[in-house]
Amino acid sequence: MKAVLFKVGLVLCVLLSACSNSVDDSIDPETADDDLEGPISRPTSGYGVDGVYKVAELSFPNTEYPGTQVTIFYPQGTTSGRPTIFYAHPYGGEDKEYNRGLFEFIAKKGYVVVFVPYPTTDISIDHRYLTLWTGFTKAATDYPNIIDTKKVGFMGHSFGGGASIGLAYKAFTEKGWGQDGRLLFTMAPWYSYQISPAQLLNFPSNTKMVVQVYDEDKFNDHRLAIDIFKNIGIANAEKDFYYLKSSTVANYRYGTDHNLPNSRSAYDAYDYYGVYRILDALMDYSFNGNEAGKNIALGNGSTAQVTMPGYKNELMAPLEVTDNPSPKYTQSKYLFPCSSQENPRIANCN
Repeated sequence: MKAVLFKVGLVLCVLLSACSNSVDDSIDPETADDDLEGPISRPTSGYGVDGVYKVAELSFPNTEYPGTQVTIFYPQGTTSGRPTIFYAHPYGGEDKEYNRGLFEFIAKKGYVVVFVPYPTTDISIDHRYLTLWTGFTKAATDYPNIIDTKKVGFMGHSFGGGASIGLAYKAFTEKGWGQDGRLLFTMAPWYSYQISPAQLLNFPSNTKMVVQVYDEDKFNDHRLAIDIFKNIGIANAEKDFYYLKSSTVANYRYGTDHNLPNSRSAYDAYDYYGVYRILDALMDYSFNGNEAGKNIALGNGSTAQVTMPGYKNELMAPLEVTDNPSPKYTQSKYLFPCSSQENPRIANCN
């Protein structure tokens, strides 16, 4: 297992290196920023538009991963707890700059995000989970003036996408976090550990969930995401499964490989319209009860949900959304197939 993780860690590290709120004095009057690659700009209205808050950040030592820091991104001037996203990064994504675009987007909207790095190659999977858990809980304990644990989301990508399931269940059931709002947003998830079938089935019923997979992903078998989506105890009305396909607009290719989203490489409209917009709507629905957010994030294929932007009458491919996902490719496409003995949920692969 260590050899495999080291291999994928090196691969991903190469890829990475290549690559309504009240108004107060924390609001930034100059939020416009259009450095996206490709012809399509950021949203200018609705969900996905950049928020108005200036972003502040603080860090503290990451005790389970010496030499690194846990970072909290939050709206500048915050004096009372705000709804918070606990983010678990992918293999190789332990530099906060890899997804700074995402973290700042969340904070600009008036929410908080906690980022905890864990080592790509480590003594065990359990220790990576412990590193994430320790950082998350210390942040919540030490900064109650920033973090409101009554409204909580867990978000993760790849290894972090798989880890976010068990970590969220633990936080929701053992800590009681999220009593006034819970969400899960998992992207291209790897294998999910530290959660039993019974626990998955008995997930807190007020949890809202988005699962995303990317067409060009060659790392994580889509069956891993499909398994979690179909077997988690969340009603179909409160969860949606997204399938994102690549597009070419004005000779620019909007790719959907494993690294989406990524603000260090190919930072473009797919980050904003395919991920940030959906997260924005899911947070508004989960934390504020706004039904307009549900129609975008959990719209069950609504026009507003699936329609993507374009440039000079060339549109990006619409999002595919379903409550009954099925795999499009054989397991041989993926470095980490569902049927691997490393998958603790291998019984669900068929």
